Amino acid sequence: MSASPGRIFLSRIVGQAVFDPAGDQVGKLRDVVVAIRSAGQPPRVLGLVVEVLGRRRVFLPITRVTSLDSGQVITTGVLNVRRFEQRATETLAIHELLDRTVTLDDGNTATVYDIAMEQDTRRDWYLSDLAVQQGAKRFGRRGPQHVVDWHDVTGLTSEEAGQGATHLLATMDEMRAADLANALRELTPKRRTEIVGELDDERLADVLEELPDKLQVEILGVLDPERAAIVLGEMGPDDAADLVGSLPAQTAEQLLALMEPDDAEDVRRLLVYEERTAGGMMTTEPVVLPPDATIAEALARIREPGLIAALAATVYVCRAPVETPTGRFLGVVHFQALLRQPPSTLVGAIVQNDIDWPRPDTSLEQVANLLAAYNLVALPVIDENTRLVGAVTIDDVLDHLLPEGWREQDIEAIHG
Repeated sequence: MSASPGRIFLSRIVGQAVFDPAGDQVGKLRDVVVAIRSAGQPPRVLGLVVEVLGRRRVFLPITRVTSLDSGQVITTGVLNVRRFEQRATETLAIHELLDRTVTLDDGNTATVYDIAMEQDTRRDWYLSDLAVQQGAKRFGRRGPQHVVDWHDVTGLTSEEAGQGATHLLATMDEMRAADLANALRELTPKRRTEIVGELDDERLADVLEELPDKLQVEILGVLDPERAAIVLGEMGPDDAADLVGSLPAQTAEQLLALMEPDDAEDVRRLLVYEERTAGGMMTTEPVVLPPDATIAEALARIREPGLIAALAATVYVCRAPVETPTGRFLGVVHFQALLRQPPSTLVGAIVQNDIDWPRPDTSLEQVANLLAAYNLVALPVIDENTRLVGAVTIDDVLDHLLPEGWREQDIEAIHG
């Protein structure tokens, strides 16, 4: 989309890096804060919401922005470290205005998919134009797209029922699941529900794993039970078990009955363990191979994009069957060892099994000690019959060691 001199469409800059005058990146732009004024006056831009230090969001006044050229944001100096808190008189252009249905001056309706901001002669910024798409007149065809002046639409700032989320999600498409989860926390329940309705099942599962328990239960509660069961099946078994365990017993049983039998069985197995034990933290889906598998096969398995880094770091070697609970556990092969051997080497020739591995009832503290003592990011969990029943990863241990409700804490407080 082209832009006239001085006019910048928000899709060009949202998600872009924010730099200080020395050229060091200090964060990423996540939204634009505007003040809706009286009729006939376009909204004035007050500042930007910038995400810094992982997930903390701070307010950057527009007066401290020296450049928006080439999609990069340059500031006059150090950012304010106080957490951004939206005021009642403020509107977030990306989260609250995109996807609204508006009425054009010819009486037709259209959906807002982009917004332009422009600087006036006094160097103040305001929202000037809207990129809109009208409804299709024929099935299967998109309606016409227009760039219209702010004054030529009505209904943008009112609370519209059924505001969509397609274009908002486009701005979030490249965000990590943890960052998208953090963005959802900032929204109203109504807007959060609208966005959840647009996410595909796999993406929603990834995001749910990063949300605090209270929001997980809230979101699962607004889903159709069949979809809720599918999303649970897309989650890691350990995360799904934690979520199911926090639901009322009747609801939990209903969802388990709707899940695929294999997925439900994994969750049921994990629900029998105490939460702060190896069994309560483990996943039942580590990378397991028989001893006659080759290094090449092992490398292909750990390259699978769906694996988290901690699970991809270790291959567990077992006798058949290689689904948990497996046959006899023979040992582990760390990914560095795989990189040092010829591709045709058998994994059974390089296994390590010289540690007293945890049992399902091993305590959280003992598991953490093992990870620290041997500099590991994951551990096998072995039952009394020397079968592999799962693996505990360091991220799950940290989830339990950090203070309760840590996902909901203001990161400013964490950093002092």
